[in-house]
Amino acid sequence: MTTIGHDQQLQTSSSSAPPLKKRTFSGIQPSGDIHLGNYLGAIRNWVRTQTEYDNIYCIVDLHAITLPIDPQELRQNIRRLAAIYLACGLDTRYCKLFVQSHVRQHAEASWILGCFTPMGWLNRMTQFKAKAGENQETVGAGIYMYPVLMACDILLYQTHLVPVGEDQRQHLELTRDLAQRFNHLYKQEVFTIPEPLIREVGARIMSLTDPTQKMSKTNPNPNSRINLLDDPKTIKQKIARATTDSLRLIRFDPERPGINNLLTIYEALTERSREEIEAEFEGKGYGELKARLTEVVVATLEPIQRRYQEYMRDPAELEAILRAGADAVRPIAEATLQRMKDVIGLG
Repeated sequence: MTTIGHDQQLQTSSSSAPPLKKRTFSGIQPSGDIHLGNYLGAIRNWVRTQTEYDNIYCIVDLHAITLPIDPQELRQNIRRLAAIYLACGLDTRYCKLFVQSHVRQHAEASWILGCFTPMGWLNRMTQFKAKAGENQETVGAGIYMYPVLMACDILLYQTHLVPVGEDQRQHLELTRDLAQRFNHLYKQEVFTIPEPLIREVGARIMSLTDPTQKMSKTNPNPNSRINLLDDPKTIKQKIARATTDSLRLIRFDPERPGINNLLTIYEALTERSREEIEAEFEGKGYGELKARLTEVVVATLEPIQRRYQEYMRDPAELEAILRAGADAVRPIAEATLQRMKDVIGLG
């Protein structure tokens, strides 16, 4: 059986008709600064493959309020993130970009699906424990229910593929389990069962200060990451302070996480082979590697920053893009939500 979105139709009239593109969905919270790890591990891949899929990209602001955040900061972060998406090269001809709270079906479907989510499944989610820490008795319930909302984000759009990293695999597995559980309970294919989209090319960028940990927006040390909007002077300072080691030999080596991380960033940005890179720095010191890496990072981010400023100077265009994206996806989400209500007996 072929499973497709409720807004689509099977093309059966002609064997020469182009195949339907599989739908992808992904989202980023408008909290913290988008950094080089986000770009190299995710956004750049979205841009490069956007013509291959039917893409939906969401700014998940409902997820952002699971922890305290200043209202004005949240509003600004939403627009800044949209501008960064576009500045990095996402093209609205090939993707729909919208703000999660602009499509009410996310919240409504989350309540419904939450009623079918076993407590035991949520108790096993490691992110709640990591975010709540020692405050599990006092944090808002939104952090606990966060995975259900994330599942709805994906399932509302009959998503086929979800780009995921290792830190999101558990959430996607829960999404698949919930979809299968719901379909089984009502003996109907209400949801498409999403599959992980694992990129063969996609660097895992680590913290500059602790290269055993992934580069993160939530790390309290700003020197741990290179933000996409950092100016050249700041980039130079952060790379200059990046953790290395005392061996002085420039080689890719997972056992030397600091130097391996810098080389991985250089490899991802230059797209040269490891052999070429090691030959380039043969007999040279860490200072030369850091200087060359700084040049490459600044050159990569300069056009992104320039386009970002152009979008931020035209808020009307930015709002129009987000409004058009929400208008485009809302019927898809509503069709799925209505299907959920119908099989349950609501309304």
